[in-house]
Amino acid sequence: MAEKIDPPSVEQRQAMIALAAYYLAERRDFAPGAAEMDWLQAERVIDALIAKQQIGRTTPPEHIRNALKFA
Repeated sequence: MAEKIDPPSVEQRQAMIALAAYYLAERRDFAPGAAEMDWLQAERVIDALIAKQQIGRTTPPEHIRNALKFA
């Protein structure tokens, strides 16, 4: 049985979303006009990963970046 991952705190979740939104913006070369779309997509991805217990309090940033490859 897989070890249970401790969910991130509210602050950690916000930081993960901000990081994921940055990576999404980076992926589209920071073209203007899509920051809100990046944030909303980042929220969906991060919340899905948290719900699946694939990320938690100690997840390194590169794991978040890798997860976005499939978003």
